[in-house]
Amino acid sequence: MHLSDILAARETSVSFEFFPPKTEKAAQSLYENISHLEELKPSFVSVTYGAGGGTRDLTRELVLKIKRETTIEVMPHLTCVMHTEAEIYDLLEQYAGAGVANILALRGDAPGGVNTEFDHGRDAFEFASDLVAFVSRFGKMGGGKPIKDSRGFGIAVAGFPEGHPGCQNRLEEIDNLKRKMDAGACAIITQLFFDNRDFYDFRERCELAGINVPIIAGIMPVTSEGGMRRMAELAAGARFPAPLLRSIARCGGDADAVRRVGVHWATEQCRDLLDHGVRGLHLYTLNKSTATREIYATLGLRDSMALA
Repeated sequence: MHLSDILAARETSVSFEFFPPKTEKAAQSLYENISHLEELKPSFVSVTYGAGGGTRDLTRELVLKIKRETTIEVMPHLTCVMHTEAEIYDLLEQYAGAGVANILALRGDAPGGVNTEFDHGRDAFEFASDLVAFVSRFGKMGGGKPIKDSRGFGIAVAGFPEGHPGCQNRLEEIDNLKRKMDAGACAIITQLFFDNRDFYDFRERCELAGINVPIIAGIMPVTSEGGMRRMAELAAGARFPAPLLRSIARCGGDADAVRRVGVHWATEQCRDLLDHGVRGLHLYTLNKSTATREIYATLGLRDSMALA
């Protein structure tokens, strides 16, 4: 189903993100968690793509397995970094042939991280807007296995409530986001954030710029202190509010208490976002299901989704 139709079907979408497992043990654990989360009837799930396309084959395998063996709509990440046009076209053909209808189009991280100097000479597309335009045209190119829907792929792009790590000018950042919309994107999924005021400000600035597509809030529960530090690195500087840090400090290193604090904080974020008309919640699961199911249970989302 095209992303526009998925989002129109529910007042608020709820979706999950997974990353491709690298070992057989990790794969078995993920597939068990996917089966648990499938019961929650998510609007869709996304599958990440390592820096520089480092997990391209693993991503494709997981995407096709989810499409083949579950009832869940699956959205693969696709990035510009270290990919030729032919490679992107080949992946789109495979996804189209398998009935995958949606893509999350990203510029992507260079190997080594956001701040690493990297030669982008091999990249067919310099910016995410270029990739969006190419994916948007794919269904009308003819040959191969074009998308059956005349609209082509449904395309989502990334948004950054705390600011894009590669762009210090917030006005230019929104201009760049608008270019992705003009190129054919139909939804925005945000990077994780921990203060909803950042999201509301981002949403208003999008409205002022004429960006009128659904904006889906990315939420990642803190489940450990070590995980929080890794989260800050992966998100290129996520801002942790002082009240959250104080709550974690009061745990005194008790791992279970830290997890409870993190899940409670994420649950309250989701409650407040729902109260303020968010169009969607995108939960970064870290390939686990417990925290997501707890958030669902506390907010009553399972019942509301089952009725949708």
